[in-house]
Amino acid sequence: MRKDIQEVLLDEETLAKRIKEMGEQISKDYEGKEVIVIGILKGSVIFVADLVREVTVPVSFDFMAVSSYGNRTTTTGTVRILKDLDYDIEGKHVLIVEDIIDSGVTLSYLIEHLAGRKPASLKLCTLLNKPERRKVEVKVDYIGFTVPDAFLVGFGLDYAEKYRNLPFIGILKEEIYA
Repeated sequence: MRKDIQEVLLDEETLAKRIKEMGEQISKDYEGKEVIVIGILKGSVIFVADLVREVTVPVSFDFMAVSSYGNRTTTTGTVRILKDLDYDIEGKHVLIVEDIIDSGVTLSYLIEHLAGRKPASLKLCTLLNKPERRKVEVKVDYIGFTVPDAFLVGFGLDYAEKYRNLPFIGILKEEIYA
């Protein structure tokens, strides 16, 4: 699998350091409160696991699965909820955690959808931000890294369900997905 990687963009140490910093900031911002972390499946799982271990306020978490990609490498523009929340978020402080935000289509839809459930607060956290690909602007409260417009895999990000288990984030060689 590593032979398919053109370049390691973010190594394990860099990821761990930044996730720790993000956890500290989230803990400070939610001091005295409980927060529900909503991880967006499947890509955010590794990030969510690392992030919540760095947060010192009470945390519960749930997961949603949403898609605007299907089996494509670009968004279709149509968002589908594949798995909804198991818990009611009304009156709760909610933090959506995503692996990467590029087009903004999925997250814009999701924020609007969850806001309708009347949480006390609703914030967005992403490990990776790819603003060059934005089609819809979304307010991101916590950003790990702003990354170039390249096909990224590892640390939860995939291509055709592969590469999620890589401990770093790398740029996939174009001949793999072209």
